[in-house]
Amino acid sequence: MKLQGIFSPITTPFNHEGEMWKVKVQHNIEKWNATGLAGYVVTASTGESVMLGTDEKIQLWEWVAQWAAREKLLIAGTGMDSVHQTVALTNRAAEIGYKLALVKTPSFFKGQFSKPETQMLFFRAVADQSKIPVLLYNFPQNTGIDLAAEAVAELSHHPNIVGIKESSGNVEKLMQMVRETKKGFQVLTGSATTLAPSLAIGCTGGILAFANPAPYASISIWEAHRTREPEAALDWQNRIGRAAKLVTTKYGIGGLKYAMDLTGYYGGPPRLPLLVPTPAAKQEIEEAFADLRG
Repeated sequence: MKLQGIFSPITTPFNHEGEMWKVKVQHNIEKWNATGLAGYVVTASTGESVMLGTDEKIQLWEWVAQWAAREKLLIAGTGMDSVHQTVALTNRAAEIGYKLALVKTPSFFKGQFSKPETQMLFFRAVADQSKIPVLLYNFPQNTGIDLAAEAVAELSHHPNIVGIKESSGNVEKLMQMVRETKKGFQVLTGSATTLAPSLAIGCTGGILAFANPAPYASISIWEAHRTREPEAALDWQNRIGRAAKLVTTKYGIGGLKYAMDLTGYYGGPPRLPLLVPTPAAKQEIEEAFADLRG
């Protein structure tokens, strides 16, 4: 399985009562189908997965599978804090037609989950029982748990663990993973603000929240890298830098969804207690995205 290019960890459309909005899921997927995105990650952190019940996750997987173009790789975010729950969700996603499971580090019992031996036990046990390959997911800014590069190197030898989404934004750590993991293990960045340098040091692609409102700009960096035009890649990287930071680290899901509303997709509100951006934040986002629409 080749994980190359830009994947969008899609947002979950809600109406103003906080219910999932089916028609807006279809609207977004059909617009993204016309782009060069390599695939979609459904119910990951950008999709507010912690705000969704199990039935809602399964429903969203079914909707996206119904409307996604055939060439788009479908990845399900299935990570829970227990092996049992994660395996059950992963294998349900496999039945629906998903080809890969994105599994985040467990995080609630931090005293145990921060230990490398517990982390490796968790991922190995999930991968042993999963009907589809597993993609590790490290996002310490949200989980408070950091999966060490050395642990990733060991896990890379499991036959059913094919790669990692590394969202720390630490390019040096990405470089260590590229260098020390088994040949064929694929390292993808989760940070749009460091996409060009991450590709330059050996990452095979990116799973980027920023690709929700700005797929073409994200793909432009990938294409410049693929065609060996590093100056063009860095030029695009500089163009998106401010906008990417605003809708990820600064204003989060609410800001990201507002940017989608600006660029022709449906963002809408996040689920409470996540907030929509303030008027001042909206103005800042509008200015940053003025040259990135369309």
